[in-house]
Amino acid sequence: MCLADEAPPIKVLQVMSGAGVGGIETFFFDAVEALHLAGLRQHVAIRPNVPSRQIARLKELGIGVTTAGFRPLWPWPTHRALERVHRSFCPQIAQYWTGRAGHFARRQTGCANIGWFGGYRQMTDFRACDDFIAITPDLERHLRDGGVDESHIARVHTFSTLQEGPVSPVSRARFDTPDDVALLLVLARLHPKKGIDTLLYALKEVDGAFLWIAGEGPNRKEYEELAHTLGLDARVRFLGWQEDRAGLLSACNICVMPSRFEPFGTVMAEAWSARRPLIVAAAQGPRAFVRDGENGLMVPIDNPAALAAAIRLILNAPDLAERLVEGGTRSFENAFTAKAYVRGTFALYRRVLARTQSTGA
Repeated sequence: MCLADEAPPIKVLQVMSGAGVGGIETFFFDAVEALHLAGLRQHVAIRPNVPSRQIARLKELGIGVTTAGFRPLWPWPTHRALERVHRSFCPQIAQYWTGRAGHFARRQTGCANIGWFGGYRQMTDFRACDDFIAITPDLERHLRDGGVDESHIARVHTFSTLQEGPVSPVSRARFDTPDDVALLLVLARLHPKKGIDTLLYALKEVDGAFLWIAGEGPNRKEYEELAHTLGLDARVRFLGWQEDRAGLLSACNICVMPSRFEPFGTVMAEAWSARRPLIVAAAQGPRAFVRDGENGLMVPIDNPAALAAAIRLILNAPDLAERLVEGGTRSFENAFTAKAYVRGTFALYRRVLARTQSTGA
């Protein structure tokens, strides 16, 4: 049976109020498209700050799009926009993807509200939601601690949408990087939570390796200055926000996630699906899924020496690198595919719809 045959016969309003670009935002559009291709009828409400190509892609797929400001201090235009969608599209489920989006949720007759927890959100932002998606075991605990009954929580992992099969690597020459050097890659927002500074200090202790930092954020200037202070200008490249994650991963030797705080980290699944060795710091999300020495190497948070040692270990032990790749591939195939995500989401939607119909809510 194909996934389209399993799609519940319902309409879902997907509500996202995030940054213009970012990890959660990228996953949102990947998820909406995967659910659409599996047969789900959807309408999307988003801020107008998203890239125009994302809106164009939704419209190309035939998915309705409503834009609204989602301004907490001037909420009425957004409330009116969402009310119009409820009247015209008549969704049976509305899913709210961020705390700001959840703040605009209202109870509507015949429509159940679901809150998506990809991070440790405040429960008060989702007071109009009765069911919740958590992407990790610890986020399930967070919801239970917030007073949500177990029967109203579903764990549905994020997934990698990198294409299967051969991928054309991003040209190293494009970013002034020699072909014969070891290349590290970090895909992250340039924010203190992501531990980029720890990686820069570690790189100082790894002779000859280059580092690509793909992402944007408020701390870019600080990290550029740190790289200069450490004498790493010749070996560090700040790429800015990049769309070709598959090409970047294909070009690197090791993917590194040095995060101090990471509820999950979709980059893990992407590195596994791209068959690249993975090194993570022991933040919440990685601790739940990375088995040290099997599908990645795990180091303590804020420990440049340990991170440098892990990088050198992989670079000097091809057999270890291959073992980590094989373990990561198994982890990806077992839980982090688009198919697994769609089936888990459909199962929740059916459960919520059945409850709504039985109570007449």
